[in-house]
Amino acid sequence: MNHRLIIRKQAETHIEDAYDWYEQRKKDLGSDFLQAMEEAIKTIELNPRAFQFKYKTIRAIYTKRFPYGIFYMMDKDTIVVLAVFHLSQDPKLWKRLTK
Repeated sequence: MNHRLIIRKQAETHIEDAYDWYEQRKKDLGSDFLQAMEEAIKTIELNPRAFQFKYKTIRAIYTKRFPYGIFYMMDKDTIVVLAVFHLSQDPKLWKRLTK
């Protein structure tokens, strides 16, 4: 089944901020981070129900190389990426931002 994917602006901002942080640390590390994000999002698109619920109707997938989670929810044929967070952040923060 094809799902429409929507990435909320705040999630895009989280990705951009993390890209900038990694790129400042080492050239092309930010690009590696973006590739990890793209792979995780493609995995969500292919099988969005494969991942556990983390909070109410919100599911999460974690990137392989970087300590980040992509938090998303489904609504019929739409996948909405709500937030992208470093896993050391307080879970209360992402729960609040996913509203």
